[in-house]
Amino acid sequence: MFAVGPSTMSIPNEALQKLALEIESQAQSAQREINIVKTAVFAKQRDIRMLELTSSEVKSLDKDTKVYQGVGKMFVFSPMADVEKRLSSETSELKSDISNLNKKLHYLETTQKNSIQHIDKIMQSGGRF
Repeated sequence: MFAVGPSTMSIPNEALQKLALEIESQAQSAQREINIVKTAVFAKQRDIRMLELTSSEVKSLDKDTKVYQGVGKMFVFSPMADVEKRLSSETSELKSDISNLNKKLHYLETTQKNSIQHIDKIMQSGGRF
């Protein structure tokens, strides 16, 4: 029986190249996803700022002020309480979406970092594991 230590085992160059390409592809895919998620987070943060601005404007009005909201191509009268409730609901929903996107972003960044570390490890070891 032969004992094979971790430093004596090597991978053929062809298999090593294939493995490196797969890991590189995974890293590139993660980077694309990271860019998409960051863009989505930015858009949702912008929407939250707009909703908060609208909410502060609505709250500064007298309670008797008629408030209209767009419905398709029309504007419909809505009670001030309903408008404030809708704005608050949309804001909390967007904050929840951002939280979920940040979790996904963390996962993708970890995946990309690990992929890069694996590629570096392969390059440094020269195919010996």
